[in-house]
Amino acid sequence: MLPVAASGLATEKADTLSLAEVSVTAIKQDEKLETEPIASTTVGARTIERLNITDVKQVSEFVPNFFIPAYGSRMTSSIYIRGLGARIDQPAMGLNVDNIPVLNKNSYDFDFFNVERLEILRGPQSTLYGRNAMGGVINVYTLSPMQYQGMRLLMEAASFGSWRAAMGLYHKFNPKFALGVDINAYSTRGQFENVTTRSLFPNQKRKADQAEQYAGKVKLAWRPKENVTVDNVVSFNYNRQGGYPYELMGSNEVNYNDTCYYNRTSASEGLTVQWRTDDFTFSSITGLRLLNDELELDNDFTPRSLFTLNQKIREYSATQDFIFRGKKGGYDWMGGAFAFVKHSRMEAPVHFLKDGIEDLIKTNIPVPLTWDTEEFYLHDNFVLPNWGAALYHQSEYTLGDWTFTAGLRLDYEESAMFYDLDASTGATFNMGPRALHLEGEVHDHDHLKQHWLELLPKIAVTYRIPAMENSNVYVNVSKGYKAGGYNTQMFSTILQDKLMAAMMNSAKALMPPNVAQMMPSLDSGLTVDEIAAYKPEYSWNYEIGGHFSCYGGRILTDLAAFYIDIRDQQLTVFPDGSITGRMMTNAGRTRSAGVEAAITARPTDRWVARVSYGYTNAKFLRYDDGGVSYKGKTVPYAPAHTAFASVQYSQPLPMWWFDRLDLEVNCRGVGPMYWNEENTLRQNFYELLGASVRLNLQKVSLDLWAENILNKRFNTFYFKSIKNDFVQRGTRRTFGLTLRYVM
Repeated sequence: MLPVAASGLATEKADTLSLAEVSVTAIKQDEKLETEPIASTTVGARTIERLNITDVKQVSEFVPNFFIPAYGSRMTSSIYIRGLGARIDQPAMGLNVDNIPVLNKNSYDFDFFNVERLEILRGPQSTLYGRNAMGGVINVYTLSPMQYQGMRLLMEAASFGSWRAAMGLYHKFNPKFALGVDINAYSTRGQFENVTTRSLFPNQKRKADQAEQYAGKVKLAWRPKENVTVDNVVSFNYNRQGGYPYELMGSNEVNYNDTCYYNRTSASEGLTVQWRTDDFTFSSITGLRLLNDELELDNDFTPRSLFTLNQKIREYSATQDFIFRGKKGGYDWMGGAFAFVKHSRMEAPVHFLKDGIEDLIKTNIPVPLTWDTEEFYLHDNFVLPNWGAALYHQSEYTLGDWTFTAGLRLDYEESAMFYDLDASTGATFNMGPRALHLEGEVHDHDHLKQHWLELLPKIAVTYRIPAMENSNVYVNVSKGYKAGGYNTQMFSTILQDKLMAAMMNSAKALMPPNVAQMMPSLDSGLTVDEIAAYKPEYSWNYEIGGHFSCYGGRILTDLAAFYIDIRDQQLTVFPDGSITGRMMTNAGRTRSAGVEAAITARPTDRWVARVSYGYTNAKFLRYDDGGVSYKGKTVPYAPAHTAFASVQYSQPLPMWWFDRLDLEVNCRGVGPMYWNEENTLRQNFYELLGASVRLNLQKVSLDLWAENILNKRFNTFYFKSIKNDFVQRGTRRTFGLTLRYVM
């Protein structure tokens, strides 16, 4: 086992060449990912520190065709990979932290500290990981107290009043027992000022996107016997932030009058037990997670008082994975059983305010009304139980330089929604000398249920190149699957529609029959059954690629080309008109094709160069929203190009106080990406320049770093609400200073 170097960095070999020595935590993949028929990227501890990677979003562009835009809040962790992705509900990629699955994307965005490595596997991994791994899997492995003992400190200050602090203590009490404790904190005053808030509170220094986060983790490692290992991880995360610095397109300013924030408290428990015998290895991975979050939105994002949303979610989830692995001669096999249960309670009341009643309700009623109050609530309450179980198997047979892989997963999932809708309001209808009082009340509750049974196969062939050590080419075919769900965000629109229809029926009941017949119905026909549920998304991925090592491992190259046939792709859409919700729908059929390349070169011990590039061409083959066909249009939000390039140089220093100087320059590029299905709005390709200088002294390192040095202006997100177009600008030029101490 390679130790972590004094500065907290994995050795250069472990970070840029083979990771076999540090990959004992991998359970479902082989220890050397470069031997598998998978397009993958491993980001080691050294690279994580040199690029100042603190969360999953900052791996964007570094990994080909992998993009996570930074917008909204830590709740909005939208992932786009090879043209796949969605902004709400189910993610396109799975996330595992120390082998424990994270089932809700609301918990995907958290700060890293003492991470040993990241693995990003691209292409469907549904055979081994099941639901929501159709785009790939992100594996995060944190430092083990069995590998490293000592204390690690981090202190950082950056632009916009940002600071970060972390401490880790790792101790090995004896050869059988070790314990690691991590705590970290982060705070920022924010970059984007809300002009309305500034005028109301001129002495307030915080911006719209101010944030703070505190987290802790306890990792226990126990080796009761030579062939038994027990690892237990308990973690806690506390997040408070403003977020949502959305601005009306063309206005160049954030300008809304009601409060926006996202608060999250989460806790998790993960237990991994491994038992090794001469014939097989048995692993049990148990995960428990609690998520409690609250979202408050000025849902119109304007200075007017239209309506707000307060959404609260309390979710409990549990996962259990049993895995058997064995090897005999040239035959490797793995089989397992997986089960999960997730139970969520959601409250999502929409608060209609004075301007909202005037603009969104009165204008749709063809009679003069005077509302009883200046505001009212639409109450939406949901219970969302979800569970599933699966059996899976994968076999590999090596014959000479050839390896043949086949896998199959039988996956069952059931999802239900119990909803309770409640609203009441009243208005006065003035008919000359008469005044009629109209009452509108809605009390509706019911439940829906859907289930899916899927077979998820995978086949692959790998050829090891004898003339090139640690090199191979491969082809694979695999099926991807992303679970379906329910459009909870559209229920406020359904409830509003039912409430207005009830008021009109109240008016008709007070009118003479001949007058009532001439009054229009306000029922738009929206029903729960028609818009609540959306179907799963499926894909077939056809891929050819290779991993190549040249000049004794000084040049490493990964290449891949893919074609993905996607059925029922899940898309987030904004209905026409003044409807305020978002909904998930299924496009008929799309396809995505592209190439990926990543090269790491070490010409000398002092120089390291990295280049990665991904190209994706994702088009609708069949998608009709009921009025317009988008056949041939590019799938929105997924960038066509991702690019990354960096050069690092290390210079020994003949000084007693510093022993090495490290210089690094990098450039990230992404785009273009379309913002709508019509392809009439888009963000052009943009590049972000970064650099860092590090001074090293034995146990101490000091980094001066900068991101977006040229202060490039770009938009990272677009959406439509009540016929208005909104965007969020990308992060501006940022400077920082990071001090690390390792003892």
